[in-house]
Amino acid sequence: MTTRPTHDSTARELATGEGVLRYHEAGDGPPLLFLHGSGPGVTGWRNFGGNLPAFAERFRCLILEFPGFGVSDPVDGHPMAAAPAAVLRLLDGLGLHQVDVVGNSMGGIVAAQVAAAHPERVRRLVTVGGIGVGLFSPSPGEGITLLTEFAERPSREALVRWLHSMVYDPALVTEELVEERWAQATDEAALASARRMYGRAAVAARAAAAAASDRSPYWATLHRIQAPTLITWGRDDRVSPLDMAIVPMRTIPGAELHVFPDCGHWVMIEQRAAWESVVLAFLTRKDPA
Repeated sequence: MTTRPTHDSTARELATGEGVLRYHEAGDGPPLLFLHGSGPGVTGWRNFGGNLPAFAERFRCLILEFPGFGVSDPVDGHPMAAAPAAVLRLLDGLGLHQVDVVGNSMGGIVAAQVAAAHPERVRRLVTVGGIGVGLFSPSPGEGITLLTEFAERPSREALVRWLHSMVYDPALVTEELVEERWAQATDEAALASARRMYGRAAVAARAAAAAASDRSPYWATLHRIQAPTLITWGRDDRVSPLDMAIVPMRTIPGAELHVFPDCGHWVMIEQRAAWESVVLAFLTRKDPA
């Protein structure tokens, strides 16, 4: 691209039967969809806006803003449960049959769900932490516990503690980052959504429902993914520890795992250049004859 993408220059809207989906678009080429994670003050732009210059040179980049986080119109129900349908609404609304998908944390889980249920829609899949299930580490992880603390009693101090759990290098938690996250996280609708996801009552109810359900958890369906898959992870992730990568690495057919040192949960931010290089090589690799 000749000019660096900005938040305002890339902002788009798509009216759907379940409200407006907002997203960012930059670049030309094969479609590449980015799906953000969860947490106080999160947006798709904050997760992936810094990566657009590298990917927009080769792809038509789309960063979806999930309903329930204060940007796209909210929908009824749990934001995680509503997210896969939002992905399909965006693809159908833009006339896209198949895309490459990059998902961070919650976004990776959603991408894996879409790829397993609708294999024809996902050409290649990249995940950034979060996917899978903990085998050896305590559950929930430190970062999820701090999310619950923030959802129960929002404060700047609680937000800062959570932000520090997301990164290896504490210098990344700047005053600017805290301020922009605080403004978004304390929006009334966003805060209500956070409590539906991470409040103590919501976590307990979800655990009880899972224990009583005869449905398989999403991580038990990962073997259904047909897309070539790259799993990326920060070695020092305190939100979703590295042992969570074992199940998806072994069960997604042909999956590759790349681990980045000195890196927490936000690999695409904390090890941006290295991560972009690895992901671009994977996405542009020629399929075997």
